[in-house]
Amino acid sequence: MEDVFAFIGNAFGEFIRFIVDGLTSFFANIGNAARSFMQGLSESLGIPLTLINLVVLVIGLWLLWKGVAALMRTAIVATLVWWLLGVTVLSWLIR
Repeated sequence: MEDVFAFIGNAFGEFIRFIVDGLTSFFANIGNAARSFMQGLSESLGIPLTLINLVVLVIGLWLLWKGVAALMRTAIVATLVWWLLGVTVLSWLIR
């Protein structure tokens, strides 16, 4: 009878270890993937990978998105203004 419970305990422990090891490698690979993505993005744009540059990049992309949203509302003047602002902000980054 003790062997059955020892076997069940051992199987349960191995199962928990499998789950923990799988989650650990999953989250480690997500970190590596995000790091590689950000490195590739900064290299393709020709900008250094700093927090300020990433914030300015997000703001520029947000301004372009606002232009697309204005275009969907058929507000042509607002579209042109948002796109001009977005391109201006992004041109500060990309040389």
